[in-house]
Amino acid sequence: MDFKQLTAVVTVAETGSVTKAAQLLHLVQSAVTRQILGLEEELGVPLFDRSRQGMRPTAAGARLVERARRALGELERARAEISPVRGAVTGIAHVGILGGAIDLLVPPLVAVVAEKYPRIDLRISTAYSGHLREWLDTGELDLSLVYNLDDTPAVRVIPLLRDRLWVVGPPAAGLRPDQPVDVGDALLQPFIVPVPGHGLRILFDQARLSAGVEPNTVVQANSMELQKVLVKAGRGWTVLPASGVATDLAEGTLSAAPLRNPEIPRTIGLGLPRTGRTPPAVEAVATELARIIRAAVADGAWPSAQLLDR
Repeated sequence: MDFKQLTAVVTVAETGSVTKAAQLLHLVQSAVTRQILGLEEELGVPLFDRSRQGMRPTAAGARLVERARRALGELERARAEISPVRGAVTGIAHVGILGGAIDLLVPPLVAVVAEKYPRIDLRISTAYSGHLREWLDTGELDLSLVYNLDDTPAVRVIPLLRDRLWVVGPPAAGLRPDQPVDVGDALLQPFIVPVPGHGLRILFDQARLSAGVEPNTVVQANSMELQKVLVKAGRGWTVLPASGVATDLAEGTLSAAPLRNPEIPRTIGLGLPRTGRTPPAVEAVATELARIIRAAVADGAWPSAQLLDR
């Protein structure tokens, strides 16, 4: 089992095709096929189901791909961290950002890393909070924003802030940041509800059950951007973190207000894997991200948020 074989098996699994994998790897198809067959012979099991629809990993192949992807990632990190420039911070930093904070945090983070740490390979992913936690656990992310998560055996969490969810409507709704709205009153409106499994849905369901009110649901949506598009199209109101609508409020394309009776709070922290020493590149990006978040709260750019003591 060697580097080329592992690269081939991962690339074929991701593309579903020896032809596409060969193109990406700048190899002839026969070379990729030999690498896969050699690995199957060594392990004594088929790694792919082959059909006219393409190549799909078997159960054994999927397990190998998962571990091979992780091993190749570590080798890539080691290569990136070996720098010929004395004192330069180098390496990969793969950051997970909650969907509601993309507009507020990603542009300044990219800018400051490019300016201060040009040799850091910055990678950014966004997903549901649950997916970000899983990627932290498996090592696919180096650090991530998470909410309502305490320390776990695999992840240490640095608490950053506490915020609350807001009700969001079109400008004509006249919602105002200084005039909270009762959950029961908000749910009388046609409502765009997060889909089951979404982190916001869990918080939303807890609040509506506490208020004893069923929402007037018109549609369920699986992303913050989709919720905002539907609100702007006049399909109803929705519930979102204040950070996710700060730009829209400034532009006047939405109106919003904090929810109360009950409030829907959440605690946001920075999660880091507990595995060994934190690489310098990850430490540098974590420091900058925390600084940007604290500045956003202090400047009022993150509405209704309160900083937490470290």
